[in-house]
Amino acid sequence: MQAEQSLNMNLSQHLAMTMKMQQAIQILQLSAQDLRAEIEKEYLENPALEMDYGDGAPADGELLQADNLSRLRDYLGEENGSAGYFTDEQEHGAEAAEAEVLTLEDELLEQVKFTFHKVEERAIATFIVGSIDERGYLVVPLAEIARAMQATLAEVEAVLQQVQLFEPAGVGARDLAECLRLQAQRQGIYEGLVAAVIDHHLDDVAEARIKEIAAAEHCRPQEVQLAVDIVRRLDPKPGAAYGGEAAAFITPDVLVQEIDGDYRVSFNDNYVPQLRISAAYQHAEGFDAETRKYITQRLNAAAWLINSIEQRRTTIRHVVEEILRRQPEFMAQGKNALRPMTMKDVADAIGVHESTVSRAVANKYVQLPNGIMALRRFFSANLAKSGSGEDFAAVQAKTAIEELIKGEDPHRPLSDQKLCELLKERQMDISRRTVMKYREQLGYPSSVKRKRY
Repeated sequence: MQAEQSLNMNLSQHLAMTMKMQQAIQILQLSAQDLRAEIEKEYLENPALEMDYGDGAPADGELLQADNLSRLRDYLGEENGSAGYFTDEQEHGAEAAEAEVLTLEDELLEQVKFTFHKVEERAIATFIVGSIDERGYLVVPLAEIARAMQATLAEVEAVLQQVQLFEPAGVGARDLAECLRLQAQRQGIYEGLVAAVIDHHLDDVAEARIKEIAAAEHCRPQEVQLAVDIVRRLDPKPGAAYGGEAAAFITPDVLVQEIDGDYRVSFNDNYVPQLRISAAYQHAEGFDAETRKYITQRLNAAAWLINSIEQRRTTIRHVVEEILRRQPEFMAQGKNALRPMTMKDVADAIGVHESTVSRAVANKYVQLPNGIMALRRFFSANLAKSGSGEDFAAVQAKTAIEELIKGEDPHRPLSDQKLCELLKERQMDISRRTVMKYREQLGYPSSVKRKRY
């Protein structure tokens, strides 16, 4: 029996994600800093591009504008050049210099140089510094250091005692109690209840067991509370102030200004360099066909980059303008008046997909008249409807919880159940479990741990 053979032809439709589309999507979700880095990367890879940081110096190349590219395309024989272009304003701010970053290890090694003069002691101290983690704690046992350095335990302990006198105070400690003890000794407060709390009651402090500490130390809870407050002012991670990376500074992408009662949206172009056509590519006479083809490819890449940046600007502008349209109370009264809003609401209003709005607000900040705010903070999950039928955003509930806790009697702090009841009085009908979750997200401990004596 012969097998039957048949030929079936199916017609299907799918969207191919081209490299150019991927680049446009990637650029849309970049922050201002990342966009600057992407432009600088393209500049290094594309010889047809030059950058202008707006420092006022005359440039040899032309601004990369549609007319300029059109003339070059005509000369080069480019037939299909449909990418869009835009022109930035020419005024830009100066680039801020990056601060030098000093790590904890660098700081300690500098102090080793000035403290230890004997080669053996300096070697042990260097080993100890290399065994201190980012918190400032020594994480290698002294016996192991002695064995590695072929020294006695007494010699290592003597060197460690000197290292523990270094800045920052508390560095080189082997546990939390020793870290706090070193700092208290440095400040001259390691005595009485403060010393007792550090040496014997840190677990009780973590659980706010003030009465238990008072009973053990035969004193009043108010005295223990004062000692605990002093201990809490000490730094449990003295090394955390140092880092291997520079501090990240927020650069707002969008600026919102109030002018005669209206809000104007503009872009922070001071941070993003302008692109220029290299002077070497302004005149292509004498180039052979292969070179002309290469130049055309480079110009196409530059044109698409600019088109993607312009699309990014347009999308972000539309999103921000729609946010402002929907949040007049917020602009007038502040975060307490922020109304519930989803990305789908904005996407439907401006005629794009919800994922486009998500990318447009990712890693972006807006400079408002009353401060800088992440664009994502305008969008929050809605809570259950209140009796009046109005939805309340999670951010409103958190704001109310924070307000209630800040205004509570510290001797009788509000429990989660009481907070829940007070929120219901404000037409915020949310569960006690949700109140607890928001309280923890705000960084407030339970009412037991907030109680003052």
